[in-house]
Amino acid sequence: MSKYQTPYRYDFVGSFLRPQEVKQAKADYSEGKITKEECDAVVDKAVTEVVAKQKELGFHIITDGEFRRTYWHLDFMWGFEGVGHEQTGAGVQFNAEMAALEDTYLTGKVKAKAHPFVEGFKFLKQFEDENTVAKYTIPAPAQMFQQMIVPANFENTRKYYATNEELIRDIGKAYQEVIKQFYEAGCRNLQLDDCTWGAIVGDAAKQRYKNLGQDLDEVKGQLLEVNNLALEGKPADMVITSHICRGNYHSTFFTSGPYDSVADYVFAKENVDALFLEYDDARSGGFAPLAKVSEDKKVVLGLITTKSPELEDKETVIKRIHEAAKYIPLERLCLSPQCGFASCEIGNKLTEEEQWAKLKLVKEIAEEVWKDA
Repeated sequence: MSKYQTPYRYDFVGSFLRPQEVKQAKADYSEGKITKEECDAVVDKAVTEVVAKQKELGFHIITDGEFRRTYWHLDFMWGFEGVGHEQTGAGVQFNAEMAALEDTYLTGKVKAKAHPFVEGFKFLKQFEDENTVAKYTIPAPAQMFQQMIVPANFENTRKYYATNEELIRDIGKAYQEVIKQFYEAGCRNLQLDDCTWGAIVGDAAKQRYKNLGQDLDEVKGQLLEVNNLALEGKPADMVITSHICRGNYHSTFFTSGPYDSVADYVFAKENVDALFLEYDDARSGGFAPLAKVSEDKKVVLGLITTKSPELEDKETVIKRIHEAAKYIPLERLCLSPQCGFASCEIGNKLTEEEQWAKLKLVKEIAEEVWKDA
């Protein structure tokens, strides 16, 4: 069994740019040109190769690059009973473009079943060795909760759930079961990707929720409640982390704002082992909110951007790490990119070579900062 676990001093969020052959195989399968088995064989080969590349770079955490999914969050939701989806051509407006996303909504009560992502983890786990450990990424429970109460889904959701509390209860319990499935498959490192906290920071979010007639503090309480409910009873030897960002689609973003207004909730009270935090530009605000992080958590500073191919200045990044250490001890800090390189299949606007150069920089900086750790 590997001695490593996430977060490591140099780490990453999870997704990588999809090779063209993966995109083509999925397109061919959707058009009926190849079988599911033929498509899976292409993806299996690509996962094998991307894991080999992670090991080659000297990373101790490995993922499957999220190659099996189209969207970082929606595909996972489709693995529950009571969730349906449809491609209607709709989407979500990001800063610079419309993100093409499938409509995802309730068709009944949310219940767990044998989740297909667990099989994806089993394939990844075979590549673990004494120097590496497999991490799997799934959307946070709060992400699923928010998906079902957005304005476009709210009326439909009320057909099945009279209150948000009932929905929170079922999502939390369903996640508990799926987390158990991952554990029984040998997963000891699970990451919850969560854009909900990033979506409620800043003045724009205040206005958005005001227009919806929702109390922002009540929303924060519900996000915290559903996430913590899902974590109840998790095995003591299973590390579960949370990654928080403000949207990452084709090198654009969804929202902006500092962590100050959510720190008392997610930083202080969410029962995860570590937080992967977006900090790659001024949109994320300063480091002062890190003082609110509970002492049982580590923080992974996302100081390297995946939205641009330009390499950060090493000394500037090192300086920022030490600035963050004014609010949380250096020994509880790690370094990573702020998000994945391809949160959705479309990917960000950089090449695979530029993607790997970013990770080489992360490792180089971390080894210098924590050389005595």
